[in-house]
Formats: sequence, C-alpha cells, structure tokens
Amino acid sequence: MEALRIEETEDTPKVILDPENNVFSISGRSLPEDSVAFYTSVFDWLQQYAEVAEKDMDFEFFMEYFNTSSAKQIAKIFLLLEKLNDKVFVQVIWRCKKDDVDMASSGMRFSKLLNLEFEVREEE
Repeated sequence: MEALRIEETEDTPKVILDPENNVFSISGRSLPEDSVAFYTSVFDWLQQYAEVAEKDMDFEFFMEYFNTSSAKQIAKIFLLLEKLNDKVFVQVIWRCKKDDVDMASSGMRFSKLLNLEFEVREEE
C-alpha cells in the first residue's frame, strides 16, 4: 500500500503513514481552517490500511499545539486505530516536551478514553 505523506505547514501537521517502513506519525501544529477536510485523507488511508494490515504498529503523535476542531479529528483517528487494533496490535505513543503540561494532559485524557495501549513520553 502506498504511503501517505503530508508536509507540515504553519497551520497543519506533518503526517507520515508508511507501512513499508513501519512509520506512522503525526507531528507539529494542527489548526487548519477546515480540520475535517485536512484529516479526511488520513481517515481514508487508515480505513484502507485496516483491510490489509499485517504488522503491529506504533502510532506516534508529537503535537506542539492543536485546536478544538483538530482534537475532534484526532479522536476520530484514535477510534480508527481502536478498530485496527482488532486486527493487529496498535500502540499509541504520545510524545511531548517535558515542560509542556498541556500536551501531557491532553495525552493522558485521550489515553483514558481509549481501549489501546497508550504511552505518554515526556522528552527533553
């Protein structure tokens, strides 16, 4: 399956969904004008991938900031990952800077809502 790569902009995160290299990540800032439109390609890709997935995966988030509408889309990604977890093992790694209390708290809140292996990693 083809990888999905979206380059980071000032308002949108970098997205790498690359099964060949087993890299699944979303990082940066997410405050697009239309978050549904931005994340639609991610949802579509994950739904297609769920049909052919064979390897366990670590899905990394390393967000600097996201707005409320992006939080809803991230939650939808987590729901898709929960479904995918029925087929292959999925672990979410929520990375944040050690002093970023808001991002660490967001990761903890998401982790409590999900039936996924979820790790919050605070990094220097």
